[in-house]
Amino acid sequence: MASSSTSAVSERRGIPAAAFVEDVQTYLTQSGLDVNSSLAFLQERLQQYKLVEMKLLAQQRDLQAKIPDIEKCLDIVATLQAKKGTGEALIADFEVSEGIYSRARIEDTDSVCLWLGANVMLEYSCDEATNLLQKNLENAKASLEVLVDDLHFLRDQVTVTQVTIARVYNWDVHQRRSKQAAAAAAKDS
Repeated sequence: MASSSTSAVSERRGIPAAAFVEDVQTYLTQSGLDVNSSLAFLQERLQQYKLVEMKLLAQQRDLQAKIPDIEKCLDIVATLQAKKGTGEALIADFEVSEGIYSRARIEDTDSVCLWLGANVMLEYSCDEATNLLQKNLENAKASLEVLVDDLHFLRDQVTVTQVTIARVYNWDVHQRRSKQAAAAAAKDS
């Protein structure tokens, strides 16, 4: 879509950038669209942005829930390592299924089992588990940071698109009023 102003960023991770329209007449001429077609295109783009925003917000919620879980697992592994060799057992409640818990007494252990997802559990040494969980935590935090940046970019594009819709609509109203005033002046003459 052509515009009278150039955008520094054409897209971010598949999200197309919205170009700010300085001159509506030039924008319509360059795009080859009439006002109604342009407004329909912009409304469709706005809906696409809203859909992407919903998906990104869902991903953000998932990551925000995942990070505390990873941190909790890291704490548990650290606690197991700290109690190793002391002869002191760790008493823990764990969820068997939703809403059903069981109490376990964990003696000295050299390994832990981690759920990897898709019904897969693997046994790791405590050091390996700590390294894996730390890496997963760093990746989740980095992904969350990128996601937050994507949401900021997307919200900027929504704002630019809404402003463009308003500018095109207002320009059309102004053009219609000018034509009506010119027609009334010609009729009076």
